[in-house]
Amino acid sequence: MISFFLHYGTHFIVPIGVAYWVYPEKFKWTLFVLWSAILIDIDHLWANPIFDPGRCSLLFHPLHSSLAIIVYILLLAPRKTRIYGIALCLHMTADGLDCLF
Repeated sequence: MISFFLHYGTHFIVPIGVAYWVYPEKFKWTLFVLWSAILIDIDHLWANPIFDPGRCSLLFHPLHSSLAIIVYILLLAPRKTRIYGIALCLHMTADGLDCLF
């Protein structure tokens, strides 16, 4: 049960704090971008079975691969793509926390 709250809290509650403290002048837009990072879970549709509670999504799904994670980290460097990098790295963090349980 704790993994559920930790995982989805990182996906939906932590972005509120990030948007509020990091980009307060663009709070709504930032929150929209941060929450939109959940869309990269579309790659779960290519897996068989689509949902496996015992499977760690990191390094299994294409958009959760090590190459993809490197790209997400690189997005943190340029100012124009930083919010997207934060969103995607936060998503990977949430999935990584889920893998710990």
